[in-house]
Amino acid sequence: MPNHAQSIHKPVLLHEVVDYLFLRGGKGGKVPRVYLDGTIGGCGHALALAEALGGKLTIIGLDRDRQAIESAREKLAGKAERLILEHKNFRNLDEVLSKHGIDGVDIVLFDLGMSSDQLENSGRGFSFQRDEPLLMTMGDPAEYPFTAKDLVNSWKEEDIANVIFGYGGERFATKIARAIVRYREMRTIDTSSELAEIVKGAVPAFYRRGRLHPATKTFQAVRIAVNDELNALKEGLRKGWAVLAKGGRMAIISFHSHEDRVVKEFFREHGRIDGLIITKKPIRPGAGEIEDNSRARSAKLRISEKRVV
Repeated sequence: MPNHAQSIHKPVLLHEVVDYLFLRGGKGGKVPRVYLDGTIGGCGHALALAEALGGKLTIIGLDRDRQAIESAREKLAGKAERLILEHKNFRNLDEVLSKHGIDGVDIVLFDLGMSSDQLENSGRGFSFQRDEPLLMTMGDPAEYPFTAKDLVNSWKEEDIANVIFGYGGERFATKIARAIVRYREMRTIDTSSELAEIVKGAVPAFYRRGRLHPATKTFQAVRIAVNDELNALKEGLRKGWAVLAKGGRMAIISFHSHEDRVVKEFFREHGRIDGLIITKKPIRPGAGEIEDNSRARSAKLRISEKRVV
């Protein structure tokens, strides 16, 4: 379990989230009172939003990672008028709200990035820079239909290539999938460092010298597949919008083009029906934030408001 007192997570676009969700209103100028955080993670956004309202806020926090919920319970104690924390994927947010008798929220936030604590301390093989069991599950591996280890050791070569190209945009997906299959014919791929070395050995030398580690896109793609991230996002967006009060705002922070495309299309669709897109172009981190937190460099924040129709 991560050491909560030594958390290394830094919330991305923190000031922009507070600015657009509180200082710039929504709700016709009314102060929002019910905040749904679908990815409570390190609690950075939740703590800042609670402080902005002097604690006069109901916080509903969800996360797939049970450790994140336990940590959030400590960090958010006494920070809100009402605190509801559930070990749930945001695709099941309707179940949580129904359970607690809440029929609407004023703000919805999904931060789709991996927290630094998960990357560095989970022990589940998210990072190609660590030698860890190859799981890549955001929650308890026992609750998943398959792990990263299952995917690389038992899926067909063509299916592995499709995942790596489709979810990672990796141009050497076919070569990498072939190398994975050849390696597993000799022995099982058990760890994140093993997979990283297989990928590194499968791509051309010039690619290994690039700015990004050659396994970056492959690891991203496998993680997305294991956690069913894009389908979960589509379901979470739909359900989150359904419970959003008129005049309320939904904010989504994405970190790769696949996620951003889903969010952009969802907001555009509702912009023709019952939504007002607040961010015509996504908000990006400034140079100072990127210098302080390199993982923020690919973040995009999109916000839409539910119109009163």
